[in-house]
Amino acid sequence: MRIAVTGSIATDHLMTFPGRFADQLVADQLHTVSLSFLVDDLDVRRGGVAPNICYGMGLLGLKPIMVGAAGEDFADYRAWLDRHGVDTGSVHISDVLHTARFVCTTDTDHNQIASFYTGAMSEARQIELQPVADRVGGLDLVLISADDPEAMLRHTQECRSRGIPFAADPSQQLARMAGDDIRVLVEGAAYLFTNEYEKALIESKTGWTAEEILAKVGTRVTTLGANGVRIERAGEEAIEVGCAEEEAKVDPTGVGDAFRAGFLAGTAWGLPLERSAQLGCMLATLVIETLGTQEYELRRGHFMERFTKAYGEEAAAEVQAHLA
Repeated sequence: MRIAVTGSIATDHLMTFPGRFADQLVADQLHTVSLSFLVDDLDVRRGGVAPNICYGMGLLGLKPIMVGAAGEDFADYRAWLDRHGVDTGSVHISDVLHTARFVCTTDTDHNQIASFYTGAMSEARQIELQPVADRVGGLDLVLISADDPEAMLRHTQECRSRGIPFAADPSQQLARMAGDDIRVLVEGAAYLFTNEYEKALIESKTGWTAEEILAKVGTRVTTLGANGVRIERAGEEAIEVGCAEEEAKVDPTGVGDAFRAGFLAGTAWGLPLERSAQLGCMLATLVIETLGTQEYELRRGHFMERFTKAYGEEAAAEVQAHLA
């Protein structure tokens, strides 16, 4: 399958202040704050929904097509993704804006002061999918994940008008989007990815019941945190898959993206829904054991040992045939 992944492309700049923000604030001067914090370290991490998902798919041996907008400063990030099996040929490069950036300083009390610079992400709305499809010889599925809201709507409508199957993964953008726009993103999706809270938010904002949404999408995939994932299809019994046992819990950031990467890989291999969800859960476990969203490695022998322990030899045999 030729799978395109649309979504945000960003870097995270994380700093630590060896003190307390509260000690630097003067109560009667809060209307005119001017502060500078001398920080101890700077951790620059690769991020963004689309690269996170594509990185995981690349580790599993696929060649995902990443679609999004970045700035001229994307060169090093592009090289990293290219080395890990990602097709970055359809990334739009802005002439004037930098790649989206999250800048955050954390104090000793774990309070945070942060800013998010949208930057080039706002130009994702200029991207048309047909040239992407023409370049790679057609698209079998487009995952539309969190991005510039207008870009998400444009990609969804283009998929619908051109008959390209699409998966809806609105995640972080649900909070700012109105019910009418969410209906556009959801209706007709081959897959709908959310967590439990986002599931409830979609139902609340659209006014659709859970049953009505199931009738409008092919497969509804709801991640349940430590409880794994639930997969639902209209008229069928729900499938529930538990998480693989983790060796350590280091950082949950990017876990959902890794699950999607594994699930989409299983889908591309033609595995059944349950097996695809197991693959996604196993990949997500690797991420939670690692600091950073693209810092984990996939050692195939070790991966299959853990997969076998979690889901059994029959499931492992099906996955091994493709992973090898």
